[in-house]
Amino acid sequence: MRHTLAIAATAGLAACSSDDGERARELAQRSLIVDTHIDAPYRAFREAADLGVSVPEREFDYPRARLGGLDVAFMSIFTPARSADAGESREVADQLVDLVEALAARHPGKFAIAACTADAERLRGSGRIALALGMENASPLEGTTANLDHFVARGIRYVSLAHSKSNRYADSSYDLNERWQGLSDLGRQTVPELNRRGVMIDISHLSDKAAWQVLELSAAPVIASHSSLRHFIPGFHRNMSDDMVKAVAEGGGVVQINFGSGFVSDDARKWAMRRDGAMLAHFAGLEPDVEARREFREAYAAEHPYPFATVDTVLDHIDRTVALAGIDHVGLGSDFDGVGDTLPIGLKDVGDFPNLVAGLLERGYDEDAIAKILGLNLMRVWREVERYAARQGFASRCYQSATMLRQQRESG
Repeated sequence: MRHTLAIAATAGLAACSSDDGERARELAQRSLIVDTHIDAPYRAFREAADLGVSVPEREFDYPRARLGGLDVAFMSIFTPARSADAGESREVADQLVDLVEALAARHPGKFAIAACTADAERLRGSGRIALALGMENASPLEGTTANLDHFVARGIRYVSLAHSKSNRYADSSYDLNERWQGLSDLGRQTVPELNRRGVMIDISHLSDKAAWQVLELSAAPVIASHSSLRHFIPGFHRNMSDDMVKAVAEGGGVVQINFGSGFVSDDARKWAMRRDGAMLAHFAGLEPDVEARREFREAYAAEHPYPFATVDTVLDHIDRTVALAGIDHVGLGSDFDGVGDTLPIGLKDVGDFPNLVAGLLERGYDEDAIAKILGLNLMRVWREVERYAARQGFASRCYQSATMLRQQRESG
């Protein structure tokens, strides 16, 4: 689908006057931009790529991150439910952290790990992209504080308790079998442990009951790392209800808007449901392989063009979050490299943040408000979570590489 929209990457700025477009590009470079959800590690895990150079078939790489003004990229340490079923979640998560560390080691002038706000602030303006780590699916923790401490030491700074299926911690918004009716006992015990260690708790992917229980239990602000608003897609529980948005804000947290068309556009969500229904009917009880599924999807998209969202669609979600929660409680969690070929026209990769800035300017946001949306709100929450941990006696840990940790173990 992406190749049918060759001009999409510049659509937003092309619609602006040259002066407005230049102002948007300049503001994107001058502001601190934080994206709390980029799925580059797992995509690289499945198919290796050197993201320090241009990789046009991916949505995150160094040249475009610099072009777009991205400063802090939270790399998603994602483990699918099948890894937990196979007992491999911790191993996969460690391999993904290894990949991120290897990227920074291979290109020390382009990337550096950021495990605290001080790291992120120190790296700003250095020409390097700060790579922070967020764990999507708590399965690698395997129910032990030892594993939690292991991943905290490796730099994990937010944890999404579940993903596509309910696990030992929490129910998932995608899983109709809500085995825990929210959080399990282990999940309830883990919330204060994450607070105490200065790890942000992410309620994206949680069932409504689980999200509400986290909001009730957490002593520190929480985030939704890559969720949009249910108001625009009624019944889509993966997105946030208006009441949840307000509750996140009341606790001092932030809602990071997902860019995927299926998260921001009801037309795109319904298109996907029609396609999936057509595929089920086409194969009529058979079990097609991956290639057969891919061929069907391509043929369906050729006959039924995908209704891509636009920058304006994403801006509608930002506007409503601001209206519900205030300007201090909205940010960006793109889901680049995680939502397939469904990204909006004008927001196809990390080079396109100026298009979003241009849209915010056009809608009347001033530069201070834009700076909050682009990254300052998330940095404030991260800093508050660090401060809470410090009050509990947990010293903020900035980056420790796997080599440093191994040397510490060998010496002690």
